[in-house]
Amino acid sequence: MRTVRRTPPGPGPSIPGPPRDLIRDASLVWLASGIVGVSFGAIAVAGGLPVWVPVVMSLVVYAGSAQFSAVGVMLAGGGPIAAAATGLLLNTRTAAFSLAIADTLGPGRLTRLIGAHLVTDETVAFALAQADPVRRRKAFWVSGIGLFVVWNVGVLAGALAGGALGDTATYGLDAAFPAVLVALVLPTLRADARIRRSALLGAALALAVTPAVPAGVPVLLALAGLVLHGRKGASS
Repeated sequence: MRTVRRTPPGPGPSIPGPPRDLIRDASLVWLASGIVGVSFGAIAVAGGLPVWVPVVMSLVVYAGSAQFSAVGVMLAGGGPIAAAATGLLLNTRTAAFSLAIADTLGPGRLTRLIGAHLVTDETVAFALAQADPVRRRKAFWVSGIGLFVVWNVGVLAGALAGGALGDTATYGLDAAFPAVLVALVLPTLRADARIRRSALLGAALALAVTPAVPAGVPVLLALAGLVLHGRKGASS
């Protein structure tokens, strides 16, 4: 005899979200980003720029070092062309980052376009620190979207605060990002001797030329360490 009772349908396939540990680790980068964003907004407005300038720049340009440099040029009396050229020079390093992260962004032109805007030192370092390709993609988007939101909120808050914060350099805010980046890349450096040698070569070159070249250029020259990485890879 049949029964009219049927097995209730299940909840359906679950869509895995980002692992909690990725969110936890990315939150450190978000915190550092928010702090430095507040500093940038406050410096820009305290120097005489209107509130909308750092806010729009953060949304459209979205590059911390380039934004600081461009604002510094403008506050020193330079024109918009000189400020833009300085920002473009500093951002040329993201070309190498884009090549390293291209396969991580995911398929589709729109996905790649949005992902390209989120490519920063922090998102690339956070993603490449993951060994699994799927986890690497999640790490990029989790850190990238969160970083974009927190950075822009921090810049807006700093711009609205204006000069009330005083000299933000006295708080040592400029040390926040380097400390986070070191924490992100340490696991990769420990696990791969070839990457460690390349990183040491790049760091040595950057330190050697720092007293003689403008800010931002040492970062570009540090990419020469990738030559050592490529030669080792070709010989293996």
